[in-house]
Amino acid sequence: MLDDMKILLPLALIAGPALADCPEPPDYAEAMSDALAQLQASDNEMEAREVNGQLWEMWLDAPDERAQAMLDEGMARRESYDFLGSIDTLSRLVDYCPDYAEGYNQRAFSYFLARDFERAVADLERTIALNPEHIGALSGMALALIEQGRPAEAVPWLRRAVDLHPYLAERALLDSLPGEDI
Repeated sequence: MLDDMKILLPLALIAGPALADCPEPPDYAEAMSDALAQLQASDNEMEAREVNGQLWEMWLDAPDERAQAMLDEGMARRESYDFLGSIDTLSRLVDYCPDYAEGYNQRAFSYFLARDFERAVADLERTIALNPEHIGALSGMALALIEQGRPAEAVPWLRRAVDLHPYLAERALLDSLPGEDI
């Protein structure tokens, strides 16, 4: 029995960090609320772009170093067109940090680029459930629905995104989509 414990203890110490729970995502609620108010009050696209960048900095701040490393790796793999590798890495991230919205959002983007719109929509739904004011996820949902041939369903998502970010580039799509009385 004692010999078994001598073997298991070092293994438990090594595995400990791997079995650790993800901490809560950083709480940027107040800063995000302020940034969204600034975004909506922006006088021009340049002002809006700067504030939007601040939002992305907050969204991309993972709960801990391990999660940040997975997020960064998943995004780097996607940038090098390794969509499957990106999806795999980001899947490990959402398994580790199921309450971190950006993990789902980034995996949704990888699914989108891999043309798996059904999975992209599912991840975007989860992102929005965790962060209802995630402009990137709202506009991403609209784009994924358009790609699925569901443009009428895309309108409310895009409208929500544009309400939060009046200078959003995708706002021009509203002119070409079906009416909002869906």
